[in-house]
Amino acid sequence: MDEQDLLAERFQADRGHLRAVAYRMLGSLSEAEDAVQEAWLRLSRSDVREVRNLSGWLTTVVGRVCLDMLRSRTARREDPLEHHVPDPVVSRAEDAEGPEDEALRADSVGLALLVVLEALGPAERLAFVLHDMFAVSFEEIAPIVGRTPAATRQLASRARRRVRGAAPDGAPDATRQRRVVDAFLAASRDGDFEGLLTVLDPDVVLRADGGSLRAGASKLVRGAEAVVRQALAFARFRHSSLPVVVNGSPGVVSLQDGRTAALMAFTIDGDRIVEIHILADPARLAALPLGGPRDRHPRADGG
Repeated sequence: MDEQDLLAERFQADRGHLRAVAYRMLGSLSEAEDAVQEAWLRLSRSDVREVRNLSGWLTTVVGRVCLDMLRSRTARREDPLEHHVPDPVVSRAEDAEGPEDEALRADSVGLALLVVLEALGPAERLAFVLHDMFAVSFEEIAPIVGRTPAATRQLASRARRRVRGAAPDGAPDATRQRRVVDAFLAASRDGDFEGLLTVLDPDVVLRADGGSLRAGASKLVRGAEAVVRQALAFARFRHSSLPVVVNGSPGVVSLQDGRTAALMAFTIDGDRIVEIHILADPARLAALPLGGPRDRHPRADGG
């Protein structure tokens, strides 16, 4: 096996971890794969014989690539962020029942957190993701963002304050969460507004993303009573629906002629739904692999 083959084998061992970094940075599965591929191209063109920690080196390379992609995205973005639902990682509910999948759910990044990350500036997002999610030191992050370690620490601190509260505390209880979702769907199916109010947090947020093809379906709704008034939006999930796991939490997809017509994901705190995300963008749904890539490497140190 020559040196290039050894590099390829070593890179493949880190691919899952690098994809996890890129997905948290970009909130897009396709862009995350592009970032990982770019990292491979840079590795294949570099002399890394003196690199002692190749995993750490690759992590910072992916960070640089993602930072450039975020800055480019910020410069050209025209769509309002308030309606945007990040790419979900979806698997069938029956395929996510073992102990290994419980660990996956605990390590997953929820859509609610990704939405908050989208609102951060590129440098803040990089500092927070690499340090708080992957234990990369501020000394290693500082050269990427062109700041001192102290200034980089401040970037992460500002991001942390904005992110705080975006995800429920504690490990998720999948069975309990699924009961809450089932109660929500049953109340929606029966037109039981009181039942809906029972399972919705008073400050619940509904975010629907129809994309450019269904821009009229995009909306942001706040408050339980306002969300209940949108009950007709849930009608498509009453029939021909499939329970799924979305970024580690319960969700449901609406099927039409065997294809995914819409996806609904939930963020649950205790016995109440605090956020609902609906992806109704036909282009993104068509590209969504049900049971997509499994994200099993949440930290840079392999933990």
